[in-house]
Amino acid sequence: MHPIVTVGSVAFDSVKTPFGEASRVVGGAATYFSVAASFFTDVRLVAVVGDDFTEEEMRVFAGRRIDLAGLQRVPGETFRWKGEYGFDLSTRETTYTRLNVFDRFRPVLPDPYRSTPFVFLANIHPALQAEVLTQVDGPRFVAADTMNYWIDGTPEELRAVLRRIDALLINDEEARQLAGESNLVKAARAIQRMGPRLLVIKRGEHGVLMTRDQGFFAVPAMPLDTVIDPTGAGDTFAGGFMGYLASAREITDAVFTRATIAGSALASLAVEDFGLDGLLGASPKVLNQRFAAFKRLTHFEAL
Repeated sequence: MHPIVTVGSVAFDSVKTPFGEASRVVGGAATYFSVAASFFTDVRLVAVVGDDFTEEEMRVFAGRRIDLAGLQRVPGETFRWKGEYGFDLSTRETTYTRLNVFDRFRPVLPDPYRSTPFVFLANIHPALQAEVLTQVDGPRFVAADTMNYWIDGTPEELRAVLRRIDALLINDEEARQLAGESNLVKAARAIQRMGPRLLVIKRGEHGVLMTRDQGFFAVPAMPLDTVIDPTGAGDTFAGGFMGYLASAREITDAVFTRATIAGSALASLAVEDFGLDGLLGASPKVLNQRFAAFKRLTHFEAL
């Protein structure tokens, strides 16, 4: 088992869906990632919060394998986001994004973090992702996330990061945009030529498509009776995926496929409640049951 260092956002989210709403709940890419990955291994979190982030909010990390030495607390307000989802939960309108202290965030890894073998660069400016990579010493496996804003606005900085990572985790729209290809298979191959040998394409309610040297591996989304809030599902998937990889003795093709299931299982738990409640209320037993449900969903006998 190996630790993971992740760099990204810790935020306050306000979310409205057709099934209710939640105000000022703890969220952020690095938060969802860390909670999910901590099911499998130790996580070292690097992020920033304001002085409005109290000990009560810190409880979301309590009792989990999450080291907070890299969590900076500075004067000001914590990053805030508010959004509303449509009836099918696949469309979302952002009401506001207030970066606050995150706008001035410069990640600084504590010395013990610099030798961490697994690194996940959450969705932040590619220049900041590159700064993190200069602070880690010979990592074994580096993965990153990005978004259409960086693909359009900072293409050169993003390309420089892609050349230095092992895996990229993005959604299908972003994959097409980055590659300039409408066909996902062609898009995946084009992105692999940019640097990352592994590409994980998140497809929302249609599941996940992963590319690797041996071809493709696809996982459907878990059919659920209750889907309340999809916020953070992609970051949760990333945490489960990377957490499983870091917990393995060696990284093999079979481990990559099981890591994809692990991420999908955790994401399916996350969407069943608002914010982090779906994850915080899940036990290792519940996760194993969901993992087994994915196995039954995808298993068949060859002809």
